[in-house]
Amino acid sequence: MTAVLAVLAGAGYFTYLWTPPQTDGEQVTVEIPKGASSQQIGTILSDKGLIRSPLLFRTAVKWGGHSSAMKAGTYVIRRGSTIPEILDMIKEGKAKQNVTRFTVPEGFTVDQIADALAKKGLVDRERFVQEAAAGSFEFDFVKAIPNRPGMKHRLEGYLFPDTYEVKVGATEHDILSVMLTQFPKVVTPEMQTGFKQNGLSLHDAVTMASLVEREAGVPKERAKIAGVIFNRLHSQPPMLLQIDATIQYVVGQKQELLLKDLEIDSPYNTYKREGLPPGPIASPGKDSLLAVAHPEKHEYFYYVTKKDGSGEHYFAKTLAEHNNNIAISERNGN
Repeated sequence: MTAVLAVLAGAGYFTYLWTPPQTDGEQVTVEIPKGASSQQIGTILSDKGLIRSPLLFRTAVKWGGHSSAMKAGTYVIRRGSTIPEILDMIKEGKAKQNVTRFTVPEGFTVDQIADALAKKGLVDRERFVQEAAAGSFEFDFVKAIPNRPGMKHRLEGYLFPDTYEVKVGATEHDILSVMLTQFPKVVTPEMQTGFKQNGLSLHDAVTMASLVEREAGVPKERAKIAGVIFNRLHSQPPMLLQIDATIQYVVGQKQELLLKDLEIDSPYNTYKREGLPPGPIASPGKDSLLAVAHPEKHEYFYYVTKKDGSGEHYFAKTLAEHNNNIAISERNGN
């Protein structure tokens, strides 16, 4: 009896491993590198949630004699596909055709995105920038973007940083639409509730998140820097934000800002203008957006980079503490 139970248990476990882990029918994009082994392919499929066991997949490849027939490429595989179905797809090379991929890093501006896509031959730079400025997009959040005086790019901050796939020959409008589609998937109603509870419109929240994205050198400081920005905005009287990244947005990504740069006449100059700039200065990632939805509560009003190679900052509650931190930072830099 014990032996029978063991056999049944083993058969049941094998069946469990053989069945797809998810069956919701979602289309999943899978990249199979050239020269990938069956073990590597199995790991890729497992990481994507398409199979339960890379070892079982490898065994199925060996039993079916498919080892030499596995073809590299970009595949779209439906969740719920069986291992034999996946094997047939990869063996027969049923990869997606005529598609190309590109990645937008966190903190990129519209101009940087346009330059990167133009360099890959995906867009005409000027047409891309013009379409971002004046194109018609059927998204409620795009229609709600305010037309504030001096705002440089309408879609700045709303082109979510991610990896995208588009058809070869896609227009500038098509590419922008694909990128805009990702924004509401990340900026969920729950996140927007956090913005509202902090007294921010969606546009101001994205703007603040872009400041956090450009200022935070390490992920763990995002919520703390967001807290500093909130503290300065809500102080009585309100304090100027004095954020270097807003100056760099105007003058370009200079390694060291000069005193004359801080005098520039621009609505983005937070050394001269109170409150937030008229719009985002970059594309913030999810963590920076979350930092604005849930900022750290503290009494800091100042921060300065440590200049010790860590990317971290010294934080201070008073100007005297801040000036002391600046001196420490300068010594670190020297």
